[in-house]
Amino acid sequence: MSSFRQIIYQIIIGTKNREPTITELHCEELYKYIWGIINGKGAHLYRINGVEDHLHIVSDLHPSIALADYVKDIKVASNLWMKNSGKFPLFSGWQDGYGAFTYSVKDKDNLIDYVKNQKEHHKKETFAGEYKRILKENNIEFDEKYLL
Repeated sequence: MSSFRQIIYQIIIGTKNREPTITELHCEELYKYIWGIINGKGAHLYRINGVEDHLHIVSDLHPSIALADYVKDIKVASNLWMKNSGKFPLFSGWQDGYGAFTYSVKDKDNLIDYVKNQKEHHKKETFAGEYKRILKENNIEFDEKYLL
């Protein structure tokens, strides 16, 4: 029998100290680079988008890869590329942690639309506010001091 999967994640990674260092000028190149990392892991990217201080990645996850390793590989490789490309001169790295939330396939289209509209969304809600809201929606207890 074959193995089947349907695991949709929204992964949120922020810049170190939430500094606004992801310039819009080269975002598309960054997104394509991360897409290549994801493809190389045997996963499918549904959508990636973000603003100056964080990214949202909607993807599935190959069952042979641990979530922590998947996120680490994305962060390490994109960190090196961003620093070596010279296109993100103020970027000093990703924050240590990340958020990863699972969604059902019936929520996939709404999630993709939400991530697609990040720039418009963040005219009304800060990254901190958004992150706290998503944690609460997923019934995740957190200490404010660890969100910095």
